[in-house]
Amino acid sequence: MGCTARLNRLLASDGRCFDVAIDHGFFDEASFLAGIEDMRTAVGRVCEAMPDAVQLSPGMARHLQDRRGPKPALVLRTDVANCYGNPLPRVLFSRLIEDAVGTAVRLDAACVVVNILQLPGRPEVHEACLANIAALRAACDATGMPLMVEPLVMKGTESYGVDGDPKKIIPLVRQAVELGADIIKADPTEDLSMYDKVIETAAGVPVLVRGGGRAANEVILQRTFDVMRRGASGIVYGRNVIQHPSPVRMTRALMAMVHEDATVEQGMLILRGG
Repeated sequence: MGCTARLNRLLASDGRCFDVAIDHGFFDEASFLAGIEDMRTAVGRVCEAMPDAVQLSPGMARHLQDRRGPKPALVLRTDVANCYGNPLPRVLFSRLIEDAVGTAVRLDAACVVVNILQLPGRPEVHEACLANIAALRAACDATGMPLMVEPLVMKGTESYGVDGDPKKIIPLVRQAVELGADIIKADPTEDLSMYDKVIETAAGVPVLVRGGGRAANEVILQRTFDVMRRGASGIVYGRNVIQHPSPVRMTRALMAMVHEDATVEQGMLILRGG
């Protein structure tokens, strides 16, 4: 019952969700801080446009939860990793915060999110992620907390970039579902015409599409249009919102695409203030 109640705070009445990720500072990477140097302002701007959810770390959740009146649901980031550097550290890790689900309950989160990382030649990081998910799933079951799992396939050796190969994304998404994910947050495939296969392998679990690095307005709106038409239940975008010149307009444009089936042209009109 608790899990359903919290999911109903996260997913709108149409079963869809736009979650704005503002948890980038958690990963100790200087380039991720652009647009979120002042977190109170960054969270405030996004909340002005009222997305369904905002994704934050435990230390920054207060900037959302201290706000009075109606506000987006909190998605709490529960794991920290060091796989985003360039060059990469010699030792890589993925570590769960202490008492992650208890922290989420105290912060009144609607969901917790955790990675399942697949890094070339680093199976130990994948194994650590599996242990993180197993621990979270048990704690979520005891408290009725929904679990969002983020399968992330990466490529490269000196530094990692997103690998959009559907032959790698699809089995990792399925592994996340088999481990007990209530929601999936997955990368887009290089060929977006294949995204219905990602939805299919999720076997009824809602799939939210990850935004990744900064892209041109037309690119991110077209991608959103395409994945929503392929059956995605929503999106989780961070840098394409918080680093945009107008986070409020971008949030409103994307909300229209997620919940009102707006076209790319309609989204661009909202971005222009029309």
